[in-house]
Amino acid sequence: MPVRPSPPLSDLADLRLRLRRFADARDWQPFHTPKNLAAALAVEAAELLEHFQWLTPEESARLPRAARAEVAAEIADVLLYLIRLADVLDIALVAAARRKLRANARKYPVAKARGRSTKYDRL
Repeated sequence: MPVRPSPPLSDLADLRLRLRRFADARDWQPFHTPKNLAAALAVEAAELLEHFQWLTPEESARLPRAARAEVAAEIADVLLYLIRLADVLDIALVAAARRKLRANARKYPVAKARGRSTKYDRL
């Protein structure tokens, strides 16, 4: 009986596996504790925010090409640390995000939250 090739991994599953291999090859497991990864994630998120710090909303929506490339690199750092943290904690990231999206749909019903930036019960 012929052996079937494995189905392709999803993009997130592929990144998770590549990150795990990357860390394993460098023997970084002792450093990739949940606390350290969460701290690194927060630092990278702050570095992302730094690109927008003094911009107007309009300027932040129209970043020059070079700034967009820098922002893209920071977004990638945030994503990679988030995926690595989820892997270390054995959290199914997409499943957790889907659960959170369902919870947010209940918490912010369209009829009460549409067009508002504040929580509908804090008017």
